[in-house]
Amino acid sequence: MIAAVSIYDRLRSCITDDISDQQLKEKAETAEEIIRLKREKNALILVHNYIDPLLFHSVADITGDSLELSRKAADADNDIIVVCGVSFMAETAKLLNPEKKVLLPVEEAGCSLAESISPEDVRKLKRKHPGVPVAAYINTYAELKAEIDICCTSGNVAQILSSLPNEQIIFLPDQHLTTNVAGMLGAGRELIGWNGSCEVHERFTRTQVEDIRRNHPDAVILAHPESPQEVIDAVDFAGGTSAMINYIQESDAQEFCLFSEAAMEKNIVLNDPQKRFIPVPYIRCPHMEKITLENTLMALREERYEIEIPEDIRESAAESVRYMLRIS
Repeated sequence: MIAAVSIYDRLRSCITDDISDQQLKEKAETAEEIIRLKREKNALILVHNYIDPLLFHSVADITGDSLELSRKAADADNDIIVVCGVSFMAETAKLLNPEKKVLLPVEEAGCSLAESISPEDVRKLKRKHPGVPVAAYINTYAELKAEIDICCTSGNVAQILSSLPNEQIIFLPDQHLTTNVAGMLGAGRELIGWNGSCEVHERFTRTQVEDIRRNHPDAVILAHPESPQEVIDAVDFAGGTSAMINYIQESDAQEFCLFSEAAMEKNIVLNDPQKRFIPVPYIRCPHMEKITLENTLMALREERYEIEIPEDIRESAAESVRYMLRIS
């Protein structure tokens, strides 16, 4: 088993935040106990790119964006799956693994997008637009996924929507992603959207991008497509979290600016310290920020908080996710 001293050495070599040696040693001891328990209980730990670096770089079995975590959850043969992310991600793991125990480290970790729309809102849209297929961002809860035809993520949204032959598509719930992807679909396609938005990415502005461009003309600027269109139009590359990570890793440039959730930038820097990142407004997802080493340990130790989804909802919702995975 990996000893706490080895975990401490790894974290000390890459964590540059203001954290004392004693605090880091305590974090390493917590990580050591998590690793012991996950082996004892045959548990898999899935960690999203927006999770704190202390957890991301110490106990994760799989790291990635929502699409990657969904794929790995579908293939999991572990008895327990711990999802270090937000509630809809844990629900997605449960949809694909109804026989497994799926745990979330906190009782509730919300999402402004998921909370912007209800199943009844979808039913009203379907009545208003009969016969029009409904696609939804994976950032939605199981009850809503049960009302739709197919899911997508920021990493495969263009592929998924292009696969639908209809001229009209109801696409929910992110207004900015809807606007930004509409231009990729070509003439003759209409997206019927919703007014939801990500409370992190909606806060970025074109003025911020222009300030970076003026002060750092050699920097490559990237943004998530949940950002407003004025931001996307001003940057060099827009894509989901995995697409941005791959772009940075494959680029010959040495200077970057990332308009996205703050923990993600830290995790990229720690994996690729040769790259230099220009600071942007520091914005953490308040829901992702709830997930810590300490509550991940308690989740494994006490096998709490278990995700439960009624079977009638689970089967319909799971099909919308499986449909996505078959295509992408």
